[in-house]
Amino acid sequence: MHFEVPKVKMHSLREFLQHYLMIVLSILTALGLEQWIEHAHHRHAAEYASAQIDAELSGTLRDIQAAIDMDEKKLEPLIALDAAVSDDVRKGLSEVEINQHIREQSKGFALAINWPAFNSQAWDVAVANQSATWIDADRLHRYAIAYAALREAANWTTHNATVALNAPRMIDLQTRIRLGKDVDPMEFLSVSQQMIVSTRGTINYLKDSAVPIKAALAPEGQ
Repeated sequence: MHFEVPKVKMHSLREFLQHYLMIVLSILTALGLEQWIEHAHHRHAAEYASAQIDAELSGTLRDIQAAIDMDEKKLEPLIALDAAVSDDVRKGLSEVEINQHIREQSKGFALAINWPAFNSQAWDVAVANQSATWIDADRLHRYAIAYAALREAANWTTHNATVALNAPRMIDLQTRIRLGKDVDPMEFLSVSQQMIVSTRGTINYLKDSAVPIKAALAPEGQ
């Protein structure tokens, strides 16, 4: 900020004080205006960042619920098929009979786990341009917790969600079933249990991850 002091001749103390007060008021007005502009800029940046973050978290929450719904839909027939084959094994049925039952219910043998992309671009931008620092402290705290949960979920799905799965074995078994070939019942149950346990774990983890996101999106004071 630059201020040019007016060059005038002082004829009296009163004139000097008048000019002095004018200078002081001009400086204070300029400083106040500058602070107001800066505050307005910060408020606008915080509101924009919050809107972007809310949109991103809302989208992620929808994707999480969609993944949960899809996993639960695929899990139900797999559990039923696993229970039926387990019952056949306990009854001592022959492999031929068990494989006949597997082929009859093979549509329920879907080996896949779904989870969403855990996006954080809006949060990363807000942190990078420092607009996050101008967001209300309580709201910022809830955002930070939500994105920490998303990072943990992304790490978990990458390294832990499928750790119990034997992918080559699953593909081989699924291929044999799809082509109508016989499979070993115990091998089938081993693979189906791997998928059931892994899918249940993923569903529960996704549900837990959704909790802090819902809290972050809740209206102020809730």
